[in-house]
Amino acid sequence: MEHIVTVQAVVTAAELDREPTAAELDAIEREMPVITAEVELLDAQIMTLDRPASELDERRIRRARRKVLAARRELANQAAVASVPGVGA
Repeated sequence: MEHIVTVQAVVTAAELDREPTAAELDAIEREMPVITAEVELLDAQIMTLDRPASELDERRIRRARRKVLAARRELANQAAVASVPGVGA
């Protein structure tokens, strides 16, 4: 009796259970203002799920959206500056 065996490499849990690299942690740190702003927006939206949005809720959501856009803009500007040779630190 012949055994049928796959030719693919075995995927082990050790490859998936690794710690984040320094580069991955730096990327998370750079994106943290965007992540925080998106969580604030989500919190503001969740507050209005079970009731009609009041004027205060609408202002809170608009402010949170502007904060997300500002954080994304800042992150994009940092990436653009970093990609230009000879500019930035």
